[in-house]
Amino acid sequence: MFKFPVKRGIPGFEMAKEQKIGRQKAVNEHKRELILDAARAVFEAEGLEGASLRAIAAGAGYTPAALYFHFESKEAIYAEVLRCSLENLGQAVARAVSRAKTPADRFRAAAMAFFRYYADNPKDLDLGFYLFRGGIKPRGLGRERDDILNAALESALQPIGLAAQVLGAGREQSRSLMADIFAHAAGLLLLANTGRIRMFGASAPHLMERFVAAQIVALTEKAPGVSP
Repeated sequence: MFKFPVKRGIPGFEMAKEQKIGRQKAVNEHKRELILDAARAVFEAEGLEGASLRAIAAGAGYTPAALYFHFESKEAIYAEVLRCSLENLGQAVARAVSRAKTPADRFRAAAMAFFRYYADNPKDLDLGFYLFRGGIKPRGLGRERDDILNAALESALQPIGLAAQVLGAGREQSRSLMADIFAHAAGLLLLANTGRIRMFGASAPHLMERFVAAQIVALTEKAPGVSP
């Protein structure tokens, strides 16, 4: 009785196949980046409502139909642009916190990194508030996308809440402080970016630092046994 050898994958063939898949993945990622870069420029110029898939496709060098291989809608593209922005924000906050040693330093580092990220990238703040041409509007990008984006924003703010808890804040107060820092930073940046802060002869970074310092003092006074 003859026994035939079991046919196994040829190493060279498998390697070539993997390389082809890797190249295709790299090409797809590059196309996706081009689309997102083009989309951001269009959103900045036209806003979410004014932007069109045709304009985004033209900016990326593709046909509108080609966009659907990567994104299902204009809202999906906007959500991804914003998600990338929030991811960068979170990384900036995390880097700042990693260099801080005490709870007070971590609170200050997280809050100021949040502020500075948007001070250095004002278009990202506009993106998050849908401020491109048309002002603030209470609209979303779909329940699932909104949940993902809200989670990304909360993740970026989380180091503030965690540091506050170590300084003696309860869970509810720590969440309130996260909102306070967000609101104060956004307000000061709005004044700075519109030039209105010159009316008061003030500095947005200085006012933000003073506000953060006041929160730390309030926390340590309530919990004198906690080392800052």
